[in-house]
Amino acid sequence: MNSLSVGQLKDPELSVIIPVFNEERTVIAALERVLRAPYRKQVLIVDDGSTDQTVSLLEGYLASSAVVGLLGDQSVEMFRLAKNGGKGAAIRAAVPHIAAPLVIIQDADMEYNPADYPLMIEVLKRGESRVVYGSRYLSGDNILPFTHYRLGVMLLNLLVLLLYGVRLTDEATCYKCFESSLLKGLDLRTSGFDFCPEVTAKVLRAGCTIIEVPVSFKYRTVAEGKKIRWHDGIAAALTLLRYRFWRAPAAVSRANME
Repeated sequence: MNSLSVGQLKDPELSVIIPVFNEERTVIAALERVLRAPYRKQVLIVDDGSTDQTVSLLEGYLASSAVVGLLGDQSVEMFRLAKNGGKGAAIRAAVPHIAAPLVIIQDADMEYNPADYPLMIEVLKRGESRVVYGSRYLSGDNILPFTHYRLGVMLLNLLVLLLYGVRLTDEATCYKCFESSLLKGLDLRTSGFDFCPEVTAKVLRAGCTIIEVPVSFKYRTVAEGKKIRWHDGIAAALTLLRYRFWRAPAAVSRANME
């Protein structure tokens, strides 16, 4: 796995994992928004085998003076996977490199706004929970058309309620925030979009409470680059079912106790 890093940061408050696949239209703008967001951050970008100009754009940007002006007391590390493995694979590649006590997942598609980080991170910093999700459906300001994507989210929320007895409004949200020690101890195994149901299932099985807070969201269409498909919803449902009856390894139990 090739890597590139800029900036130095000894004691980051927050690690931000950005899995990227063919996001040449938005990746630089998304990265700049992350760097402008609050907290001293370690940014971990994982390119998941992009075939467009994503990598060359990132390399050029990280080598330019433009990024220096935004870095401040922050660092950016970019890793490249040889081939496309999926969102979960990209996140798993970043997990061993997490240096901050808290971590958040950030997509590079501009749907979610990093300015919302404090809404989630402050909950973790106050010790109210070890896991916080940013829900697209708790804010009345978001324009969310009733599409098959939204129907899929509703069905996944229902499955979480039926299988785990927990009521969520947005199981499939990108904005999942964790105490880093917890995420590192979850024995992550999935490679695709089923990362979301895997971590949901495992943190609930580990006895953690998921707190949801409202975040802003700008919906994009398939024509604009949205990648999730109907079969990803089926995989997500099967993942929730599989891990309901999964025997948690000792590492997960230890992570819950730390």
